[in-house]
Amino acid sequence: MKPLDPRLLRLSRTARGSVVASAATGLVRTLATIGIAWGIATAVTLGVDAVRDGRVPAAMSPTLALLAAAFVVRAVAAWATDDLAARAGATVKSELRATVLARAAERGPSWLAARSSAGFATTLGPGLDALDAYFGRYVPQLALTAVATPVLLVAIGSADLTSALVIVLAMPVIPVFMVLIGLATQALQRKQADALARLGSAFTEAVEGLATLKVFGRARRQVGRIGSVTDEYRRGTIGVLRLSFVSGFALELAASLSVALVAVSIGVRLVDGSMGLGAAMFVLVLAPEAFAPIRQVGADFHAAQDGVEASSAVLDVLDDRTAVATARPDAVPAPAAAELVLDGLTVRRPDLVIGPLDLRAAPGAVVALAGPSGSGKSSLIAAMRGVLDHDGSVVVPGPAGASRAERTTWADQRPRLVRGTVAENVAMHAGPDDAAVRRALREAGLGVEPGLPVGSDGAGLSGGQAQRVAVARALYRARRVRTPLVLLDEPTSALDAEAERTVVRAVRALADDGSVVVVASHRPAVLAAADVRVDVLPGGAVTVTTRQGVRA
Repeated sequence: MKPLDPRLLRLSRTARGSVVASAATGLVRTLATIGIAWGIATAVTLGVDAVRDGRVPAAMSPTLALLAAAFVVRAVAAWATDDLAARAGATVKSELRATVLARAAERGPSWLAARSSAGFATTLGPGLDALDAYFGRYVPQLALTAVATPVLLVAIGSADLTSALVIVLAMPVIPVFMVLIGLATQALQRKQADALARLGSAFTEAVEGLATLKVFGRARRQVGRIGSVTDEYRRGTIGVLRLSFVSGFALELAASLSVALVAVSIGVRLVDGSMGLGAAMFVLVLAPEAFAPIRQVGADFHAAQDGVEASSAVLDVLDDRTAVATARPDAVPAPAAAELVLDGLTVRRPDLVIGPLDLRAAPGAVVALAGPSGSGKSSLIAAMRGVLDHDGSVVVPGPAGASRAERTTWADQRPRLVRGTVAENVAMHAGPDDAAVRRALREAGLGVEPGLPVGSDGAGLSGGQAQRVAVARALYRARRVRTPLVLLDEPTSALDAEAERTVVRAVRALADDGSVVVVASHRPAVLAAADVRVDVLPGGAVTVTTRQGVRA
C-alpha cells in the first residue's frame, strides 16, 4: 500500500482538511519541542554556573517560565491533533458510507446481486470502522513527520552539524525496516481481512436462514461452523499482533541505536572540550525527537493496515475509473404515454435468457406473470422498473416529464419493513394520512391498528401480516400519488385463501381506478383475475395469453 492512499483523500474533503490541520498543529508541536530543548539546555547550563559561582543567575526565572510555557503549548498542540484526528476519522467514515450507499443505489439491484450482501455489509461496518487507526493515528502522524523531521534536523544542525549528519545517515535504517516488515505483513493483513469477511458472511447467513434451519433441525450445526470460522479469525488476529509487536521492537531498536551513536559522539567531544555543554544538552534532548516521528509512523502504519485492507473493496467501488454514474432509466424524464408497451423486452442472466416479450396493456388491465420460482418473473419486473439491464424497450404510461420512478409503484416479494409503526411502514415515514392508511390496511385484509409498533425486518408481525403491510404500502402510494403502473411481486405467497381473495379484490380495484397492474404470481386465484397472462417458461421463453385467445 502507498504511504498515503490518494483515493481516500480524493473521496473525502474532511480527509484533506485533516491532513492540513494535522500539519499545522504538528508544526506548533515541533516548535514547542525545540523550545523545550532550548529551555532544558539553558536551565542546565545556568544551574552548573550557579553551582560554580554560588549564586542563582538572573536569567534562571525567565528560562524556567519559557520552559513551562513550551510544555503547555506542546500539550495543547498534541491534544488538538488528537481531537482533530478523532473528529476527522468519524466524519470520513460517515462520508465514505454515504458515498458507497449512494453509488450502490445508482448501480441498482443487479449490481448488488453480483456481490455478497454479507461481505458488503461487513466491509461497510467493521471494515470502515477499522479506518479509525488510519485517519485517527497514521495520517496525523505522517503529517507530523513531514513537518517535524526537517525542522528538527535544521535545529540540530544549527547547534551541531556533526550530530545532524549522524542522524541523517542513521535515519534511513528505520524506513528500510518499515518496508521489510510491511512486505511481511501485507499477505497476513489481506488474509485477516478475508477471514473477517467470511466470519461476517457465515453469521449473516445463519441468522437469515435460522427459521429454516430450526425447522429441519440443523440450527445447532451452525454453532460449530461459526465457531471454526471465529477460531480462524482469532488465530489470524494473534498472528497480526505478534508481528506488530516484533515490528515495534525492531523500530525501537533501530531508533535507540541511532540515538546512541549521537550520544557517544557528543560524549567524546565533551571530554576533549570541542563541544559546549549547552549545545550538547540541546542536541541530546532533540535527537530522540528527530527519530520519534518516523518511528511512530511505522508503528501506526501497521495498526492502520487492518482498516485499509478491509476497505479495499469499498475503495474499488468508489474508484474514479468506475465511479462515473450513468443515468438510470427510472430517473430520466420520459415522454407522455397512454399504456404499458414492452417491445422485445429481453433480460439476460448468467444462467438464463428471458424473453423476448412483446406486450401492450391499457389502463385498467391486470397482467399476471406466471411461472415456477426462478423462471425470471422478478427479473422482468426489475426490467420494467428500470433497475435491471435489458434489451428491447419499455414504455411506462404516465404524463410527460415524469420519471419512471414517479410513474411506478412497486412491492417486492420481501416486505422490507423497518423499525417504527405499521402506519409509518405503510406511508414510508412520509407523514402518514391516518384515513388513507386505514383504508390501505383494510383493502389488504390486515386488521391491525396503524399505531402498532414494528421491529426491524417486520419483527412482531407474522410472515403473512408483514406481506400484507407491504401490499398496503403499495396501495397507499398508488392512490396517494396516482401512479399509472403498479408492480407487485408475489403479493399473496404467504397468505391463506381468504386473505388472498381480499388482496385480489384490491388489485382489481386499482386496475378499475385506471392503473396498469402487473402481478408476478403462481397462485391460481391471482392468475384467474388477470386480463393478460404472461407465462415465463423454464427455458426463458414467454407466451402471452389474453381472455380472447393466445398470441406469441
